[in-house]
Amino acid sequence: MSESSTPDRPSGAGPLSGVLVADFSRILAGPYATMLLADLGADVVKVEGPHGDDTRSWMPPVRGDVSTYYLGINRGKRSVALDLRQESDVAIARELARRADVLIENFKPDGLAKYGLDFDTVRRDNPGVIYTSITGFGSGAGRHVPGYDLMVQAISGLMSLTGDPDGPPYRAGISVFDVMAGNHATIGILAALRHRDATGEGQLIEVNLLSSALTGLVNHSSAYVAGDTVPYRMGNAHPSVFPYEPLPTADNDLIVTAANDGQFRKLCEVLGITAIADDPRFARNADRTANREELRPLLIEQLRKRGAEEWFDLLVEAGVPSGPINTIDGGFAMAERFGLEPVVSVGEGERAVPTTRHPIRFSATPATYRLPPPQLDEHGDELRKWLSEPEEQGRV
Repeated sequence: MSESSTPDRPSGAGPLSGVLVADFSRILAGPYATMLLADLGADVVKVEGPHGDDTRSWMPPVRGDVSTYYLGINRGKRSVALDLRQESDVAIARELARRADVLIENFKPDGLAKYGLDFDTVRRDNPGVIYTSITGFGSGAGRHVPGYDLMVQAISGLMSLTGDPDGPPYRAGISVFDVMAGNHATIGILAALRHRDATGEGQLIEVNLLSSALTGLVNHSSAYVAGDTVPYRMGNAHPSVFPYEPLPTADNDLIVTAANDGQFRKLCEVLGITAIADDPRFARNADRTANREELRPLLIEQLRKRGAEEWFDLLVEAGVPSGPINTIDGGFAMAERFGLEPVVSVGEGERAVPTTRHPIRFSATPATYRLPPPQLDEHGDELRKWLSEPEEQGRV
C-alpha cells in the first residue's frame, strides 16, 4: 500500500484508505468502478486527455453547464489532464503508474504500450501493482473489435430477450453491461488487493463486456449451456415462473411476483379467490406456468377492483412481492419512503452536487463523499508537482 497520498487530499477512514488508484479509464465501465473505490476511501487520480472524458460533452441533460452523465460517475476523484503525445506528460503518467496500488484502463488492448503504460512495463518498476484492463471482447481474437455496450447487448443475446414476442428486439434502458463490467472490475481489484496483502504480489486483471454479459444473463445462459435451449422474447413474462409480470389494475399496471406456492396462496387470499390456490391447474408453479393463459384473466378480474398503489400496500403487507411501475422520480420517492436516503450531497457551496448514495452500507467504515466530480485538470498543478518530486516513502 502506498504510504504517501496525493497532495491536499482529504484523508478518509474508509476500508480502502491509503490505496492509490491511477484511473486511465474513460466513459462508463472504468469510471464507475473507480467511483465506487473512491467512495470507499481510495485516492483516485483521474487521468484525462486535453479535451477531457467524452462524457463531459454528453448532454443534455445538464446541471448548470456540466453533463449529468459525467457527474453521475466521477465523484471523489482528482483530475489531471495529460497529453500522451508529449514526452513530459508521458513521464508524469509513468510516475503515477509507478506509485499506484491500482491502475485501471479501458484502452484498446495494448493501446498504452507505446507509452510504456502496459502491464508488463508498469510492473517492472511496480511489481505490486493491480493492473486492471477493461475491454469489449478480450485481449485475444476479439481484441480488434470496439467495445460499446449497445454492441454487446446485441451480440450477447440480451436484445433477443427484450421486447414483445412479436415485436423487434430492444436495448435495455441503461448501459447494463458497462455497469456490470465496472462492478466485476471492482470485485477483481478487491480480491487482488487481498491476495497482495497475503503475498506481496500484484497481478493483471482482465474484464471484458461480453464475458460480463454472458454471466449476467444467468438463467438464460444456463438454459442454453446446461439445457441446450435458446430462450426467446416473452415481453415482461418470465419463462419459468407465473405470475411474475405486470398485470393491469383499476388504474396502472402492477408487478406481481408470486414466485412460490406459498406466495401464490397468499396472493389468492388477498384477491379473495382462495379456491384458485387449490385448483390442480394452478397448485404448483409448474402448473401455473403451463396454464398461465387460463390463470391470468382470473387474476386480472380481481386486480381491476382496486388501484395499483392500494394493491401494492395490501400485497406487501401479506408477504406477496409486488410493485408499481414508476418513472425514476417515483423510484427515488419509494427509496425515501423506505428510509434508504438515496440522495447525498458531495462538495460544498456552489460546487455541491446531489448524487446517488453508494449502494453498500458498512457498519464500521461507511462510504464517504469527499470531493465533487472534478473540473478538467482541476488538480493538475498540484499533481504534477507531487509526481515530479522524489517519493518520500515507498510501498510497504
